[in-house]
Amino acid sequence: MKFSRKRQSGELGISLTSMLDVIFLLLCFFVTISVFSQWENEISIKLPTAGTAEPSDRMPGEVILNLTKEGRVRVNGVELSREELGSRLAKVANYYPGQPVIIRADREARYEDLISLVDTCRAANIWNFSLATENQ
Repeated sequence: MKFSRKRQSGELGISLTSMLDVIFLLLCFFVTISVFSQWENEISIKLPTAGTAEPSDRMPGEVILNLTKEGRVRVNGVELSREELGSRLAKVANYYPGQPVIIRADREARYEDLISLVDTCRAANIWNFSLATENQ
């Protein structure tokens, strides 16, 4: 038995629809990431340097606390009192246990203010926090 093959006429093309979808999703991803990276650098805080400092692996949804040299705390550009910060952190810890928090303290900030901020985190049941530094 002999089967005949049908020849298709016309040229074969590459479908760009799925590639355009992927490019659009990548664009959305990078725009979102750039917005989050701007929040961290809103305040001109001079971080202390450390010889063993490594670039941080940013986790989605992490909370960044900025401590100025005057002892004020800002979160996403909004200045908060210790009581407001404590209540917000308690809500975060309640809904998202193990939530990472990064403390960005100015190198000229008082040690007492930094310890007060750490105590606020611990009182709100936030134990997954780290201190940001710059590489030398």
